[in-house]
Amino acid sequence: MKKRFYITTPIYYPSARLHLGHAYCTTLSDVLARSKRERGFDCYFLTGADEHGLKIEKNALEAGVTPQQFVDHIVEGFYQLWDLLRITNDDFIRTTQDRHIKVVQNAFTRMLNKGDIYLGKYEGWYCKYCEAFWTETQVGPDHICPDCQREVQKAEEEAYFFKTSNYVDSLMKFFDKNPKFLIPESRKNEMINTFIKPGLDDLCVSRTSFSWGVPVLENNKHVVYVWLDALTNYISALGYGSDNDELFKKYWESEDCEIIHILGADITRFHAIYWPMFLESLGLRKPDREFVHGLLMMKDSKMSKSKGNVVNPYPLVERYGVDSVRYYLTREINFGSDGSFSPEQFVERVNADLANSYGNLLNRTISMIGKYFNGVIPAYKGHVTDFDASLESVIDLTISNYETLMDDLKITDAIATVNELVNRANKYIDETTPWALAKDENKKDELASVMNHLARAIYVASRLYHPVLVTASDKAFEQLGLSLEAADYKNIRDSHLLDNLQTNKGNPLFPRLDPTVEVPFINELMK
Repeated sequence: MKKRFYITTPIYYPSARLHLGHAYCTTLSDVLARSKRERGFDCYFLTGADEHGLKIEKNALEAGVTPQQFVDHIVEGFYQLWDLLRITNDDFIRTTQDRHIKVVQNAFTRMLNKGDIYLGKYEGWYCKYCEAFWTETQVGPDHICPDCQREVQKAEEEAYFFKTSNYVDSLMKFFDKNPKFLIPESRKNEMINTFIKPGLDDLCVSRTSFSWGVPVLENNKHVVYVWLDALTNYISALGYGSDNDELFKKYWESEDCEIIHILGADITRFHAIYWPMFLESLGLRKPDREFVHGLLMMKDSKMSKSKGNVVNPYPLVERYGVDSVRYYLTREINFGSDGSFSPEQFVERVNADLANSYGNLLNRTISMIGKYFNGVIPAYKGHVTDFDASLESVIDLTISNYETLMDDLKITDAIATVNELVNRANKYIDETTPWALAKDENKKDELASVMNHLARAIYVASRLYHPVLVTASDKAFEQLGLSLEAADYKNIRDSHLLDNLQTNKGNPLFPRLDPTVEVPFINELMK
């Protein structure tokens, strides 16, 4: 297993403020990055903003500001949202930064000189919402964008093209040799059957109909078209081609580093087909993994800024806390599949998993340790009963399964295993009946073992939940009497970690939500 990781989100388009769908992708990427770091791996986490294009230019004109002023204002909201959600990105790349522009121009020049880019004329169908060109076959007789299902317009202009035919065979061989490059596998089949087998057109990589973009050095009538500009962020952020390329050497060029792109289904084509071709043209390695998460849906369609059917994450976090929102996004929506947001689901998930199961387990256990052992966690002395042995087995298995699933990018499944541990610990209380054991002096050792095992189950669950529950887990450690240093992941298998610690009973981590109050409140946010 590799010891270094480079994890990226897509760079988001600042045509309007971000919504819960953007928060979903970034939060799941953050959970992955946090879990890697907590286990002791070197992880570099990148997100950013894709700031060029016709839509930005038009929106800025309508707002009466320059395109740069327009994106500066919107991107400030990106920073605020990532702070709100406790996102731990190491860098934020903006395509209007000089460090990025120079890399894009140099890459364009190298591809042009190599013969992979040529000047021609584009005639086809253009979607102004997706900023994508489509063929007659793809838009169909009704001339509808296959991505956003809105009308496209006929377009014709001089443009530079990337010669995809130079790399199709190489890409297909790469797919065959690297079956885990693009997952879920259904996405790879879609790319091959929908785009490659019917015949892949050369890709338009410049425009002349607008000026807000990276200028082509060889022909200043042209600006680099969005996908060659946008995708290059993954290497420009690391200093590729600059004098300050230490990060590029450490992460992109290192064989000991796994490169993981997290992206949405609607931009799979550009990442899975054209990005590997661009990299091969530049003589660079391809990413190890591209994980396509599903779309976050409302009741009737994809959550979209342009459609106006979005959920603002700010009031959710302000009312329910960052942990509840992060948990819902991680647990409710299976990573890799489409998911939907509804007020009922949100309230039910928070109540069932966080208030009733995890929070209640902590509250009951700390209360019993306080009542039966003056708040001191009894020392571990092995398992006294078969119930103890069973819980220990579940704890050990949970840790192993969690690590395996996280390594395979199955984040939702990894968190589900922690839920199972919490549920098993709650069942363990019913099996061992500590309130009955406390009445029998001869059962003192058995009662002590129960309290120790419960405390350890809570610690392990809190440790594994930590990449998601970034504040509640720390509060659980505090109630167990653990310092943050002692609670480190490296101690997760230490059975004696909690011996004789003085607990500190606190407030419930997750108060139960009243559906009759909270569902109407969230519904108002969706109008």
